[in-house]
Amino acid sequence: MIQGLHGASRRANQLSRPTLQQLAIGTAAAGVAGLAYATLVERNAFALRHQTLPVLEPGATPLRVLHISDLHMMPGQRLKQAWVQELAGLAPDLVINTGDNLAHPQAVPAVVQALGGLLSVPGLFVFGSNDYFGPTAKNPLKYFKKNHKRSHGEPLPWQDLRAAFTERGWLDATHSVRELEVAGVRVAAAGVDDPHIGRDRYETIEGRPNPLAHLRLGLTHSPEPRVLDRFADDGYDLVMAGHTHGGQLCLPFYGALVTNCHLDRSRVKGPSAWGSTMRLHVSAGLGTSPYAPARFCCRPEASLLTLTPVSDDDSDFDHEGSLPPISAEAN
Repeated sequence: MIQGLHGASRRANQLSRPTLQQLAIGTAAAGVAGLAYATLVERNAFALRHQTLPVLEPGATPLRVLHISDLHMMPGQRLKQAWVQELAGLAPDLVINTGDNLAHPQAVPAVVQALGGLLSVPGLFVFGSNDYFGPTAKNPLKYFKKNHKRSHGEPLPWQDLRAAFTERGWLDATHSVRELEVAGVRVAAAGVDDPHIGRDRYETIEGRPNPLAHLRLGLTHSPEPRVLDRFADDGYDLVMAGHTHGGQLCLPFYGALVTNCHLDRSRVKGPSAWGSTMRLHVSAGLGTSPYAPARFCCRPEASLLTLTPVSDDDSDFDHEGSLPPISAEAN
């Protein structure tokens, strides 16, 4: 009897070895396939997200706003540049750019060329850390620690980018209060410099925005709660931000692993309520760091927002559309 048990045990061990090897090989193959998909396919599967947000004063005309963020442009990324160029065909009333346009010191011409006709549309912008400093290689585990020490890469030519934007008519909202009328809608806007690297100085714009405006709009690159609270306390209707990349690497049925700021995961992209009267919209962005060129379950995106009066139908919708398909980017 004992010999029979030992024989069965030996046979089980003999069977388990190839089974474990097959499992290991299968897991490794799945990992390689997932990495290939994330780096060659999904990071170039640009999507246009359409959303409706009831944030305007009653009686205002609906306003079409294109939200662009986190291009992280490299000079040779022609597929991304071509896709962004096509966004001008949407004919938005207003363009909002919430920063991190650059990933290379020679990328300013590529950004300007990609934005192309959108620079002729009324626009507002603030910058992010990767407009001021180049990306650096870092341990990805640092993203799970919200207060990790940050290191800056080489300085980037943000002054040249700012000049290119403002010369074409876009308004720099950084630590400034801006008022403009777009498509019959009066907009009072203000923004802060990037809170992610401690450049925000909300006291330079604090106070209630123009009560006669149809839209009171706040801009920030990183959606840090301490800044969002200040905008909400001052009576802003909507704050627009980027920075999070929507989590960039997400899990099915779970979502983002991290937000790379103090914002909770449930608000990592798209619209959400902040307090009782303010809306937040976070763009998942269009790019990645060149040191982490992958996206998984989180397509790169721009958002076309239709802003409507609060008295209109408040049922939001959220769906992804797409411009003409673009093949995987090789660089």
